[in-house]
Amino acid sequence: PAMQEVYRIMARLMNTDLTVMITGESGTGKELVAKALHNFGRRKAMPFVAVNMAAIPRELIESELFGHERGAFTGANERSAGKFELAQGGTLFLDEIGDMPSDAQTRLLRVLQEGEFTTVGGRKSIKSDVRIVAATHQDLRGLINEGRFREDLFYRLNVVPLRLPPLRERIEDIPDLARAFLTRAEREGLPKKAVSQKALDVLSEQYWSGNVRELENLMKRLAALCANDIIDAGMVE
Repeated sequence: PAMQEVYRIMARLMNTDLTVMITGESGTGKELVAKALHNFGRRKAMPFVAVNMAAIPRELIESELFGHERGAFTGANERSAGKFELAQGGTLFLDEIGDMPSDAQTRLLRVLQEGEFTTVGGRKSIKSDVRIVAATHQDLRGLINEGRFREDLFYRLNVVPLRLPPLRERIEDIPDLARAFLTRAEREGLPKKAVSQKALDVLSEQYWSGNVRELENLMKRLAALCANDIIDAGMVE
């Protein structure tokens, strides 16, 4: 099965601090894997800090990662700790790494090489003690060829590559996932529902471009809106 290889690699990584690069389409659960690597690893008692490169304005990424001193730029009214500082001793999850602007890439590479960083506007070096897990849905090698991602940074981050298969490559997991999501929906206060075998067969034949997230959203919606106790094939077609 498609996920067995992922679980095997994860098991081997639990007691290491190796840098991991998780690749996979949107909705395949990259952050869940990063959290599992943290929660079952040697840093589990320390913070897990996630930062999504695609969600931060480009001009603020360096400040977001490394923090800034008061007055470092217009609007910096007080010192702010960055994600590297907040994650000290723990794991820093860099999501959508392909969206990182080039100057921030250069700065990140320097931190990974030297093991220390300075805040924006700061002079004092701060020792960095974080385990890095990065993730992307983009083709980084393609971005390297286009000059949009640093090759040397790619090799620093791609120490252990971990590819998450899309849901259509792991249809054998769909019945278990569908039931698990109904259980989760019930725990969150939605009505208790079961799902028929015919409905599971129909779900297994779909394309799932949104992957596991799309399946979870569907099960949640059916738990909320389906009038019967059992979700049947007609409701998922």
